[in-house]
Amino acid sequence: MKTILKPNRAAVVTFFAVALNLTASAAGSAPVPPSASLGLAQTNGGAMNLSISNAGDQSWIIQSSSDLTSWAEVENLRVYNGSYHRNYTNTASGSWFYRAYYDAARQTNASTTTEALRLPATAFNYAAPVLPPSFAVNPILAEDNTPANNATTDLGATLGRVLFYDQRLSTNQTISCASCHQQTHAFSDPRRFSVGFNGSNGPRHAMGLSNARWYQRQHFFWDERAATLEEQTLHPIQNPIEMGMTLDALTLRLAAEPFYTNLFAAAFGSPDVTTNRIALALAQFVRSMVSTQSKYDAGVANNFTNFTAQENLGRQLFFGQTGNPPPPCAICHGTDNFVPTTTLNNNGLEFPYVDPGVGGITGLLAQNGLFKVPSLRNIALTAPYMHDGRFTNLAQVVEFYNSGIVDNPNLSPPLRVPTPPGQPPGPPLRLNLTADQKAALVAFLNTLTDTNLVTDPKLSDPFNYGN
Repeated sequence: MKTILKPNRAAVVTFFAVALNLTASAAGSAPVPPSASLGLAQTNGGAMNLSISNAGDQSWIIQSSSDLTSWAEVENLRVYNGSYHRNYTNTASGSWFYRAYYDAARQTNASTTTEALRLPATAFNYAAPVLPPSFAVNPILAEDNTPANNATTDLGATLGRVLFYDQRLSTNQTISCASCHQQTHAFSDPRRFSVGFNGSNGPRHAMGLSNARWYQRQHFFWDERAATLEEQTLHPIQNPIEMGMTLDALTLRLAAEPFYTNLFAAAFGSPDVTTNRIALALAQFVRSMVSTQSKYDAGVANNFTNFTAQENLGRQLFFGQTGNPPPPCAICHGTDNFVPTTTLNNNGLEFPYVDPGVGGITGLLAQNGLFKVPSLRNIALTAPYMHDGRFTNLAQVVEFYNSGIVDNPNLSPPLRVPTPPGQPPGPPLRLNLTADQKAALVAFLNTLTDTNLVTDPKLSDPFNYGN
């Protein structure tokens, strides 16, 4: 049974686990923190599991008793990043009871790195990932947007990892970067529109972050309003829908945590928590989301002998080696990284424009309906698709490019029927794909999935949530 603790409530709130005849209570003379909740559940092994949800990350006193009269303190534990879970096993016979309560006078737990975080003794390797040979030469080498003043380091990316998962970055401490960029979904959001700190939806789908390091244009967001990845990292924090935080308040909040001053000192040489350092560390971690271990990558190394006949047909269609007409997929998603070079594109989603995209930022009519083209790596994990999440699966995406491109003044030339020089632009391209060809394209896109990315511990949530 789970009961929400209301602010300023001094009375005892009771939880029952009938099978064990256990009781957990929350009590205390001080008001209970707003939005805190406690839960009690029986585990398969007969132990009691106490869960605490507490956005304020306060400390809680855990006590046990065999008679509900005499209570012994078990521990004083602190919640880190919003929730904590602890199993308690009774070693003595008879019934035992537990309670957890909040005491404003006992909020003195040391916020140490070892208590708050589960980090390896030696930092993970972020600075020198093993990359395929094609990433060391042009054109992919030229796509790398790492600036000279923010080369990725092991300790800098470690700090960025902690920041990325920390709900302190939102004003009410309920939303982190990872809330909308989830590792299991290749750092995208399975929801069409992400939900911000106050429950409101954003206007666009959160794109995947796989291989954001290799985007030659450098500009980020669908409308490219951020000139660099470093600049981009600070936008969601200040956005009134997403995190609703001010940078001044954030630096003060983080500087109050001893484990953060330790992490900043390790990464930058001093414990100073600054906006610039937050941006640098977050950008380093995002650039560490490197995806190079897909079935496609293995195929590059062995001439795609590991592909099925269907996947190879899809590959040939994707790269324009067959088809009537050949699909132009690789023109906008080129190289082994599946991103454009320096061009912007309008893929004919709609006209009139509901969302002007880049044109809404620049004010240029010729850029209405143009959007950033993200990498297709791990595309099978990042549904729904397009800036507004209108397509729920890859089959719908393929069908759109096969038969659904909408004519508009800014439609990118590769998506039109070619015409002789000096002639008006041709109509939107129709690929005339068969059912087998469409299925083959989907099969090929599935080979871009890198399961290592979505399970890699160095990219996972580092906070200590108990057991």
